[in-house]
Amino acid sequence: MEDILIVSNYYPPETGAASNRIEQLALKLQQNNYKVSVICPLANYPKGEIFENYKGKFYSKENLQGITVKRLWIYPSNSKNIFKRIISILSFSMSLLFFLLFKKTPKKVVVQSPPLMLSFIAVFILNLKRKKIILNVSDLWPLAAIELNAVKSGSFSHKVSLLMEKYIYKKATLILGQSNEIIAHVKTLFPEKKCYLYRNFPDHKKVPNFEIHGENQTVRLFYAGLFGVAQGVFELCKQMNLKDLNLELHLFGDGAEKNQIEDYINKFPENKIFFHGMLDRNSLHQKLQTMDIAIVPLKTRIYGSVPSKIFEYGALGFPILYCGGGEGEDIVAENNLGWIVKVGDFTQLNQVLSDISATGSTNIQKLKQHIFDISNFEFDLDKQIKHLIAQNVF
Repeated sequence: MEDILIVSNYYPPETGAASNRIEQLALKLQQNNYKVSVICPLANYPKGEIFENYKGKFYSKENLQGITVKRLWIYPSNSKNIFKRIISILSFSMSLLFFLLFKKTPKKVVVQSPPLMLSFIAVFILNLKRKKIILNVSDLWPLAAIELNAVKSGSFSHKVSLLMEKYIYKKATLILGQSNEIIAHVKTLFPEKKCYLYRNFPDHKKVPNFEIHGENQTVRLFYAGLFGVAQGVFELCKQMNLKDLNLELHLFGDGAEKNQIEDYINKFPENKIFFHGMLDRNSLHQKLQTMDIAIVPLKTRIYGSVPSKIFEYGALGFPILYCGGGEGEDIVAENNLGWIVKVGDFTQLNQVLSDISATGSTNIQKLKQHIFDISNFEFDLDKQIKHLIAQNVF
C-alpha cells in the first residue's frame, strides 16, 4: 500500500464544496489501495471560529473513515477585513511550514490551490525535499481575485501573487485542473507542463426518489452552500420576482451574507423565500428530497471556475438553473441539465422563472430521472480516478 499525503485548507467536519471535494479524493485514493493522510487546519470553516471539539488545541490527530487527519493551529477568521483574512491564511501557512520542514512526509503529496499562500509554502518545502508534487488547482488565483475585485490589478499584492502562481506551476511535478480553462491557462505559462483534467464529481450511493407530484404543486427552487461575495445570493433574493409564480426559494447554508439575507426575508415574507440554516450533509440531502430545482449562481463570471454543484445536483437528479457563465454554462447546455441565465441578467432570470412556473410540477419531476441518468453516466468519479491512476498521476 503506497503512502500519499493531501495538503488542504479545508476538510470535514467543515462543510462546503472544498472540503467535500478533498474528502472524496482522499476516500477514492484509499479505495484504490493508497494509505492516505491529510494535513489541514483545526476545523473552523465557514463560521471563522474553531469547532467545539478542537477548541484549546494546538494540534490534533484523528482517524476519519480510515484517513489519518492531522490538524494544525490556525487563527480563524471569516471577517470581511482583508488584513484579518490575510493573518488567518498566514497563521496556518506558518504552521504548515514548520510541520513540513520537520516532519517526515510521503514521497507523493497532493497540494490544494488556492489559497495561493498555502500552496506556495507547501510546494516550496516539498520541492526542497524532492517530493512528487501533484498540484490540484480548483480556481485560478490571482486572476479570480481580480475578477471578484478582491485584489487590484497591478498592485503590489497582485504582483507578488503572480510570482507565487508561476512558482507553484513551475515546481509542481504535474497539475490537476478542475476545468479546461485552468489547464489552458497553465499551458500559456508552461507549455510542457503535464496537466490533467480532474472534475469535482460527487460520489453518491443512493438513487433519489422521483415521485410524480400533482400538477398544481408549488415548484421548490433551492440554493445550498456558502453565502459569500462570489455567489451573490443576497442580490439574487432581492431581484427574484416569485410573488405571482407557482415557485418558492429555499436557502441552506451559512456565510458572510447570512444576516442580510435573513433580515430581508423577515421584512418581505411575501417574496416566498425561506431560510433553513446550515445542515450536515446527510440531513441536507434528506431535506433536498422535497425540492425540485437547484439554483447555481455566481455574481461574476470567473475564468477557470466550474461550480462543483453542477455535478453534485445533477447526480441527485435535480434540474439546474445556472447563472454562472463560463465552462459551467457549457456543461449544463451540452448535457441538457436545465436552464441558463447570463450572469447578472435579472430580467432574463425572471423570464426563465416565469417559464419554469408555466412548465408545471409534473413535467419538472419527469426531468429528474433523465438528468440523473445523464449525470451518473457522464460524471463518474470512480472511472475518473482509475483513469488518472492508470496514467501514473498519483
